[in-house]
Amino acid sequence: MRGRSRRLGFALQRPWLFVRGLLISRDCPNLKRLESIDDPERFVWAVLPHAARTFAPSIVALPYGRAIVAAVGYLYARMLDTFEDLEADSEHKLTGLRGFAARFDSAPPAVPPALVSAEVRDNRDRVHLLLIDRCSMVDSVFAGFDADDQQRVIDMLKAMSAGMAESVELMGRQGGVLDTAAQVEDYCHTVIGHPISFTMRLVVGEGPATQYRSDAMDLSVLIQLANVTRDIEKDLERGLAYHPALRPHLGQAPQASIDAVVEARRDLVVTALRQVPAYRRLIDDLELPRFSLARGSAVLMALYTDRHYRRAAQQAELESWGGPKRTTAIWVVALPAIISSWWTSLVMRRIETDSAAAVQAAPVDTEFLS
Repeated sequence: MRGRSRRLGFALQRPWLFVRGLLISRDCPNLKRLESIDDPERFVWAVLPHAARTFAPSIVALPYGRAIVAAVGYLYARMLDTFEDLEADSEHKLTGLRGFAARFDSAPPAVPPALVSAEVRDNRDRVHLLLIDRCSMVDSVFAGFDADDQQRVIDMLKAMSAGMAESVELMGRQGGVLDTAAQVEDYCHTVIGHPISFTMRLVVGEGPATQYRSDAMDLSVLIQLANVTRDIEKDLERGLAYHPALRPHLGQAPQASIDAVVEARRDLVVTALRQVPAYRRLIDDLELPRFSLARGSAVLMALYTDRHYRRAAQQAELESWGGPKRTTAIWVVALPAIISSWWTSLVMRRIETDSAAAVQAAPVDTEFLS
């Protein structure tokens, strides 16, 4: 009875969750409100748009039983990201990454490791610290899952933790830089590819994972490099870089390395845009019914990602392309996808065509892109 009540409540709440995710300020989060929520599931839905900005609409579109598992999985993934993003010391990063995954070796999960050398720069970072501080709220929801769903979450976190630790060690050996496109792509597979595959397992079922795993990994490059290309300047000041041209400028203000930043952003944008076709293939893999909020949400996320890369292309002095700019325009384009696979294909192929044209016009004159 409780499960039925939860499903009904979620169905009634879903439109508000969509709208709130659209309107919420991620730069000025209401930290006091998040701190005051005492119901674990309410906390999960309230903090999700801050922790899983790209994926929150797609998660909300899932049926309740899948949505709540995906939400908890992504919140845990965000906690892992926080150890990597905010710990200033590499050893502390590794301790946090490995310790967070290891906490699931016991039932219930152990207390998460503490952040030791956290560098907090803005309110987005403060939300992520708050999430770790209130990890017990997420654990309470996790405790209500059946054994199979708990294991799916744990498998994802273990894979992420191992891959992220390898990347931290590699960057340490290479002076804070990932030097090749292959290294960057492996990093993207770890940070986003495993969560995408986890969600596909929830939606499609266990089945033969090979049918969508390759596309999930390609898509992870497109999505994670949106974060990387947005944060190049911020990472550079922190002494981290995802392109060898930035190595001489680690720790410097971006204004001192404008040409190198443009070069790095250009190569990373081209690397990302080469993966755009995987998005449509992955939607096709889902074999969604005629009426599908998940399909509409996937198109919505694709349009937001496309808007980011149009801006990033301009910053990288690449040829840009047209498309909806305002949030309302993006929603108007995405909504028909809920009821029309034909419209979905039309929108996704337009994005593919524009992206391919930008890649074709881009100069390919660096070892990074060779």
